[in-house]
Amino acid sequence: MKKLYIFDLDGTLYEGKDHFDYYAQLLMNDVPLSKRSSFMEDYEKMKAGDHVVAIGKAYDVKRDLAVTVDPITLTVVEAHKWNGQKVENIESIYGNKPVQFDFEELVAIGDGWWLPFASAKHYGVENCHPRYMQTKEYMVSDQFSLDAIPGLREFLLHVQKTDHILLMTNSDKEDVLRLLHELNLTNVFDHVISSAKKPSRTKEFFKELQGIYDLPYDRLVSVGDNFLNEIAPALLLGMQAVYISEHPHKTEHKNLLQVPSITDWMEQMER
Repeated sequence: MKKLYIFDLDGTLYEGKDHFDYYAQLLMNDVPLSKRSSFMEDYEKMKAGDHVVAIGKAYDVKRDLAVTVDPITLTVVEAHKWNGQKVENIESIYGNKPVQFDFEELVAIGDGWWLPFASAKHYGVENCHPRYMQTKEYMVSDQFSLDAIPGLREFLLHVQKTDHILLMTNSDKEDVLRLLHELNLTNVFDHVISSAKKPSRTKEFFKELQGIYDLPYDRLVSVGDNFLNEIAPALLLGMQAVYISEHPHKTEHKNLLQVPSITDWMEQMER
């Protein structure tokens, strides 16, 4: 029986983090002048893992809190103020029900895009989206060099001979087409889902795909670098998941494989 591999794009099928720093530099222009050094200092601490805001957590924009969410139950287990102080009685704020992520009020910090976003919001930036779009434009310009992962195209085409492969990303269609061209991955995937609005619609898409391909959930494999966007929803449905990150997640699950890079996973698959 075939499998369906569902790949993320950003941070999964290409490596490098310079674009996150570029995004942060753009956002700094919108931060009040007196707070710019603090904005950048906090961003650097986040990247180093020395800040309460970190990849794998969530950021409550309205309350300015770093929130720790159980990735399986999606309930809030801890919350901290910007200065690191723990918030007591979090049940009175978030209850004991699964939280709903969005892109405005409770943001899943699943990858490097959201670190400068959180710092910018803390320091008073109202709208980060224009700077995000500027960064996306920069990424498809001659000024930005996006290196294709050696052997990735050949690997994906080999997988496609026996299984289904699909791309599902939050990037819009135009960006996806440009990035795939840049990465030499054009005409590789059976289907491309852009503007997927992960994580709010991840489970919905997974359920639709399970019905379309008529495969049991354990034959669906989600491959991505964002635990809350791509991995936790897959595990909740009984799917397989490949989490690609240099920072292993604390969650252990029989359906979960954690690897530092897609190259490492390719090597394991080939063996």
